[in-house]
Amino acid sequence: MGVSQLNKQSPVKDGPEHIGFLLLPQFAMLSLFCALEPLRVANRFGGDLYSWHFFSQDGEPVISSSGIPVAVETGLDGLERCSILIVDASFEPEASLTPELLSRLRQLDRKGMVIGAMDTGCYALAHAGLLENHRTTLHWESLAAFKEAFPKIRTTTKLFEFDENRFSCSGGTAAIDMMLHMIRQRHGAELSRKVSDQFIHERIRGTQDHQCLDAGRRLNIHHPQLVQVVEVMEQNLEEPLDISELATVVQLPLRCLQRLFHKQLNSTPTRFYLQLRLERARQLLRQTQMPVVEVGIACGFHSPEHFSRSYKSCFGLSPRTDRKQDLELQRMALQRGC
Repeated sequence: MGVSQLNKQSPVKDGPEHIGFLLLPQFAMLSLFCALEPLRVANRFGGDLYSWHFFSQDGEPVISSSGIPVAVETGLDGLERCSILIVDASFEPEASLTPELLSRLRQLDRKGMVIGAMDTGCYALAHAGLLENHRTTLHWESLAAFKEAFPKIRTTTKLFEFDENRFSCSGGTAAIDMMLHMIRQRHGAELSRKVSDQFIHERIRGTQDHQCLDAGRRLNIHHPQLVQVVEVMEQNLEEPLDISELATVVQLPLRCLQRLFHKQLNSTPTRFYLQLRLERARQLLRQTQMPVVEVGIACGFHSPEHFSRSYKSCFGLSPRTDRKQDLELQRMALQRGC
């Protein structure tokens, strides 16, 4: 892969660099503000470096996931005035995608526009066929569902990715770091540091940083082989390994591994592994339209009855009922927001 166009020093030019934000319904307000504010502060210290513009598919205001409407300048026809476009989405990213939008994204790509995404905005880029041979990242909660939908697209758990004329961000406060990185590459480290200081942002996280803590810090466990076992479990949810295989991988006697789980996680290896698979299943049920049977298979359950029984034992509801109730809660939240 070549160097991202966003990683190149800005050429001398008249006027600001125009950055467009294409807002999809239920986008996350936090991601938008975290991307926008570094640009504003960069202008405060560096002059007229950036301008920003909001767009929607139909030119009408867009309702965020918090129920707040955001006014836009125009619809898709106005996108061409920008040199950089960021598609911003969050919940139900595929619900509002239209053939016209996907066609316009492909058209802008052919004209050489740098196109990126925040949070789940990469769904739009993926459906438009713009992520082939490019690394992409998105919010960790939606990562498993995206990988199921687009298994050929290379995903990472990084905070943000820059890859030639594509970039992506996992959302939330990671958008600050992504923009600080862009400002540093375009206009120097000193300006990026000044902007960061304004947000009391003590460390500019980079492309080497990941969204979530590693298993050890996340679960507050310190035994290196136990951490390794948990990580192996998380990497093998569709085809679960036998507990004896896991013990062999980390070179521990089976009974020793069982004692470690009991002492540090208050669980057995089998029960802990099952919980991981069921939590992944719940993510897929709530964030995709995959049939329940396929969700079970994707999480290592080859018997629908076993999947349903285990799911209900864990969450108190059958997979179908849980999905139905979650959809109803989302609809009620949207109605309150409107």
